[in-house]
Amino acid sequence: MATTADFKNGLCIKHNNQLWKIESFQHVKPGKGPAFVRTKMRNLHTSRILENTFTAGVKIEVVRIENRTYQFLYREGETTFHFMNQKNYEQIAIEKSLINAPDFLIEGNTVDIMFHAEKEQPLSCTLPQNVKLKIVYTEPGEKGNTATNAMKPAKTETGAEIKVPLFINENDIVKVDTSNGNYIERVKSN
Repeated sequence: MATTADFKNGLCIKHNNQLWKIESFQHVKPGKGPAFVRTKMRNLHTSRILENTFTAGVKIEVVRIENRTYQFLYREGETTFHFMNQKNYEQIAIEKSLINAPDFLIEGNTVDIMFHAEKEQPLSCTLPQNVKLKIVYTEPGEKGNTATNAMKPAKTETGAEIKVPLFINENDIVKVDTSNGNYIERVKSN
């Protein structure tokens, strides 16, 4: 058991029978009354943010979390994704709900999977900040139309629908932000 004196950013704790990651904290010593710790925590299952106040010195249960790099192998049906550990070649199946951007997964992509270390239970799967995807369908592009910020719909090789600038054509490779699905840039082919 630890206390509030052990708080640090990124520490994972068990609070109200759920796993939380401390995003930020602040020790407060008011003129009157006992000291306390104001925290901002993220739920590891729902990603919900909770602001909570702990009395200074209260006991907390620290949970050991590990991040491991895995490679995406294949998708089984609509909800199950299979990954392989790149160090020991162990394979694991993860539900779609644990993946931050499942629509942008391509075979061979590397991801970070967060595990509850004592239970060996996957908690979340995070793709890289951006991925390169091939456009398989979009309306024909307009040559020289780069001055406007107009966007058009496009379908990627993974089946995801994104908005791209008017000059993007089929078979172009684009970089996409996995956190919001926004187009970043066209990737030059060698």
